[in-house]
Amino acid sequence: MIEVGVLGATGYTGAELIRLLGRHDQVRLKFATSRSSPDQSLAKVFPGAPDINLIDPVQAPIEDVDLVFLCLPNGQSAEVAAEALQEGTRVIDLSADFRLADPELYQKWYGQRHPAPELLDEAVYGLTETERERLPDARLVANPGCYPTSVLLALYPLLLESVVGGRVIVDAKSGVSGAGRTPKLATQFVEVAEDLRPYSIGRAHRHLPEMETMLARWGDSDLRLIFSPHLVPIPRGLLSTLYVPLRSGWVESQVHHLYLETYAEEPFITILPLGEVATLRQVNYSNRCVIGMTEVDGMLVITAAIDNLRKGAAGQAIQNMNVVFGLEETTGLL
Repeated sequence: MIEVGVLGATGYTGAELIRLLGRHDQVRLKFATSRSSPDQSLAKVFPGAPDINLIDPVQAPIEDVDLVFLCLPNGQSAEVAAEALQEGTRVIDLSADFRLADPELYQKWYGQRHPAPELLDEAVYGLTETERERLPDARLVANPGCYPTSVLLALYPLLLESVVGGRVIVDAKSGVSGAGRTPKLATQFVEVAEDLRPYSIGRAHRHLPEMETMLARWGDSDLRLIFSPHLVPIPRGLLSTLYVPLRSGWVESQVHHLYLETYAEEPFITILPLGEVATLRQVNYSNRCVIGMTEVDGMLVITAAIDNLRKGAAGQAIQNMNVVFGLEETTGLL
């Protein structure tokens, strides 16, 4: 039995993680923390959540568990991760603190010096389907962001065969839960209802360097994305539409076969028949990524849908935990 703790249990991701851990038969949750609601039940903060007593983070017995999940703000996770590793406790970090290997890049995009740069080389990027061989026995896993999960899974097969023939445009739309639970004017009901809002468009979003770092690792260091995220007035779900110019000689049937072959053994990835599109109803409340595609005049149009709180966060974190500890990868997620 794997004993775990969750730090930051009252955010959307933390609460989702605890719900999933509650049905995992190989895990025992020993503690859950909340800075805003200590000594309360999680069920009181989130109606329908497990009746778990929340403790202050300073009281967390990190040394008494096998693994901690860090659902903390960017800049706070790294210090806790360093403490946990020193105690011999493994870490899956759901913040952005270990997604970028370059501390200068982190400072540029997140506006602060990295709190634990000495750990960056050790962190394993936890996009499970593409980094699975690096995960077993990892001490520190950097769970990917929600937008990068959909975009990278959509592009990975193309990078393997150098199919991309030019700059890729990504039009992505996410539910409001992707902005977190901390109150902000821009995410209040009256502000988002009956609206569709682009933000940080072009080359301004913090997830951009995370995506391009992986594209370079997979072999295309020159590929630059135009990335335009949108906030849509729904609680959860994320849909990315990618416009990918194909190299000469590639046709849609070949590309479709490439995806089917690449993801043939993946339990959480579904490749739709040619011409069908991915939708949020196919993925919400699941750990699935559904990918559809069609080709128009040499341009491959890909749709990739995930649940931002599951495959984009908590579900993928558990998927990574399963691989790290040698469990069946689907445990607790089907």
